[in-house]
Amino acid sequence: MNHDVIIALDFPSAQEVYRFLDQFQEEKPFVKIGMELFYAEGPDIVRQIKARGHKIFLDLKLHDIPNTVKSAMRVLSRLDVDMVNLHAAGTIDMMRAALEGLTREDGSRPLLLAVTQLTSTSEERMRKELLISSSMPDTVKHYAHNAFVAGLDGVVCSPLEAALVKEACGPQFATVTPGIRFADSAADDQRRVMTPEKARQGGSDYIVVGRPITKAPDPVAAYRRCVKEFVG
Repeated sequence: MNHDVIIALDFPSAQEVYRFLDQFQEEKPFVKIGMELFYAEGPDIVRQIKARGHKIFLDLKLHDIPNTVKSAMRVLSRLDVDMVNLHAAGTIDMMRAALEGLTREDGSRPLLLAVTQLTSTSEERMRKELLISSSMPDTVKHYAHNAFVAGLDGVVCSPLEAALVKEACGPQFATVTPGIRFADSAADDQRRVMTPEKARQGGSDYIVVGRPITKAPDPVAAYRRCVKEFVG
């Protein structure tokens, strides 16, 4: 399994994204386009960033009835992205429908990942607000296994649960982990966090890093530090 650092482009406009990416003269980092940027700029932002030579994780976290998700994935399959995702809570049927919609006529498709539990969700909130009585590790492991059964390529999970996912689904099942902070960074609104080095040791294949890079005084240096700590 490849290892890579994915930068979360959590910016409100294309102009800010381009100013940020223009700082990278030597590297072409793998980047994540989330809801804020996609809803602000539409599909064209994906095309423009792809034309600059970046791999793209389109992070829209689809969750709806199977037929709707299938149709939406069919549209997203026309964009030349490398990863897309949905919520594992949408059931195995929804995930299977998504996979069918995402697969192009020639059999090609981006990697499809399922979100297990958001890194901002604590076990206490999961129990009290979502009425999920199982522990966080057991819930993530079960959701990951459902994604595996549905034929997906991997999951988005906390780095704290990456090893459990590998245990349940095998070493080739991809783990993409947000909630990454340097040892000297603030946790912000994340609850389940880990450093890049510990994430690699814990079974993460890809780490998603936002503010520790995008808000750094020198984003390129922060990105290189992250790559060094995670990839080596």
